[in-house]
Amino acid sequence: MPLWQIIPSLLTISFVVTTLLGFHQANALVRIVYRVSAIWMGVLSFTFFASVVCWFIYVPLTLLDLRADPRLIVVVVFGLAFFACVCGLVNAAWIRVTRITVKLPNLQEAWRGRSAALVTDLHLGNVRDHPFTRRVVARLQRLQPDVVFISGDMFDGTKADLDWLVAPWSKLSVPRGTYFVTGNHEEFTNRNKFLDAIGKTGIRVLNNEKVEVDGLQIVGVHDGEAGEPQTLRAVLQSTQLDDRRPSILVAHQPSNLAIAAEAGISLQLSGHTHGGQIWPWSWVAALVHGRFNYGLNRLGALQVFTSSGVGTWGMPMRLGTKAEIVLLRFEAAEEEER
Repeated sequence: MPLWQIIPSLLTISFVVTTLLGFHQANALVRIVYRVSAIWMGVLSFTFFASVVCWFIYVPLTLLDLRADPRLIVVVVFGLAFFACVCGLVNAAWIRVTRITVKLPNLQEAWRGRSAALVTDLHLGNVRDHPFTRRVVARLQRLQPDVVFISGDMFDGTKADLDWLVAPWSKLSVPRGTYFVTGNHEEFTNRNKFLDAIGKTGIRVLNNEKVEVDGLQIVGVHDGEAGEPQTLRAVLQSTQLDDRRPSILVAHQPSNLAIAAEAGISLQLSGHTHGGQIWPWSWVAALVHGRFNYGLNRLGALQVFTSSGVGTWGMPMRLGTKAEIVLLRFEAAEEEER
């Protein structure tokens, strides 16, 4: 069998093997092979759909008895597919800032005009590591938000030097604190090791609890509990929310939203979906999560903002989505009625 036929198969198998090995071993070889094979998986995705497009072009032209050079079709379509791969790699590495204004009912004067940064889905591990964290923190320092919320998947869940991966966070100074809850990737194994590493940086871990900052109620629920409807309801009830003041729920996934709405939460901040990360999986994500796949949406009085995240999972590419830090500016809902 020619080498060009063997390499693609080896890379595909390598992605699966290094994904599994990554939970047990942390070394340069695993990281390098994982990164190369993860890029290959992105190439495989685009070239698979390119081959489908080639047939959709060639077959109708043949049935209509129109002359078509199959080689030209393949060169053009696969050329576009490889161009999309390059664009996807560049786009995933390009961190942008999404600015949005959120109007909250009964917002205290102290919070009017203040800003909060939402950072989610860094997926630190075999692809994104210490330098990536440093870039994210540097961007936050330039934005100077009043508070930072990290809604899970700080880590990819693989074995790594966790303290080194998150060390740059210790240099971030935010007036009203930085708050974290776990995502599903921190829940793959015992989450305590991840929480310990994050806690060493000075980030406040919200362990299914409420804190109050200048009158604003901030509730954080870990993904393991937020994914269970009865547990989430019990946690929110235990916080004894004051419905006369606004509240923010930090939870990784935009799920069980009816329970958050029932509890009187004003705003939920989530990630997880990546917006689908690359086309056409963005369509799949939209089917699964509906309108809560990305952006600011409502369920009754509850507002939900879902970020596409700043990192990537698996293939380090984005197409049709963006790597983002979200900067929310708070205003009082009453201002809209005047």
